[in-house]
Amino acid sequence: QVQLVESGGALVQAGDSLRLSCAASGRTVSSYAMGWFRQAPGKEREFVGSISGRIGSTYYTDSVKGRFTVSRDNAKNTVYLQMNSLKPEDTDVYYCAAGAFGSNKENDYPYWGQGTQVTVSS
Repeated sequence: QVQLVESGGALVQAGDSLRLSCAASGRTVSSYAMGWFRQAPGKEREFVGSISGRIGSTYYTDSVKGRFTVSRDNAKNTVYLQMNSLKPEDTDVYYCAAGAFGSNKENDYPYWGQGTQVTVSS
């Protein structure tokens, strides 16, 4: 079993960059596919991007392609979400999750962090 803790959320302005971290304990992040999701109040959780366990292939939802990057540091057992050119519509609580295989469906990820708030002002 793996425990996940996100950090790095903040209030930023449109066009700024921000990097979120997801620190894992209990198991190595390379043992899992790691996903990033986001959720606004009253809305369903939305897939943002993921990185596969063995090869490290990355996948993104269309709205963040070219702006967001998921990466992994095995030595630090941490996964990152680098967010550039932030827009007000990126305002959400961001969650990292771990699962057996890469997927854009939250039900495929049994392990979740507590979330970190990202607010982008216009």
